[in-house]
Amino acid sequence: MPKKEKGRSHSTRPISKRSPSWCRYTSEEVESLIVKLAREGNPPSKIGVILRDQYGIPLAKAIVGKGIVEVLKENNLAPPIPEDLDALLRKAARLRAHLERNRADRYNRRAVQTVESKIRSLSEYYKRKGVLPPDWKYTPTAIAV
Repeated sequence: MPKKEKGRSHSTRPISKRSPSWCRYTSEEVESLIVKLAREGNPPSKIGVILRDQYGIPLAKAIVGKGIVEVLKENNLAPPIPEDLDALLRKAARLRAHLERNRADRYNRRAVQTVESKIRSLSEYYKRKGVLPPDWKYTPTAIAV
């Protein structure tokens, strides 16, 4: 059972896995929209939000039959590193740069450790799934991103 969040304002996914009857887009149109939005420089999560908010497409997978990242892989537009891992890498770089400037910040040192732990476990998962190459290794850097 999922953890109960406070409030009800967070979004929920559509109940049905089938394409809704009121959605007027075809599979080819949705795929071309995904490719167009990716070429504009949007990450996969933002593409999903744009499709939902501006085009009224509740779930691309229900219409196309495959996820946004799968469509991007077919068109060679997928990011080299998964979006969640990339965000963690950027966060670790920011925290390390902060730690270089503020060496006495013990809370930040703990934050760096937890973020790097998340990076290691997520990278192991992606190596198992074949998303990352088996020889991919995280190397800490202090470059501000």
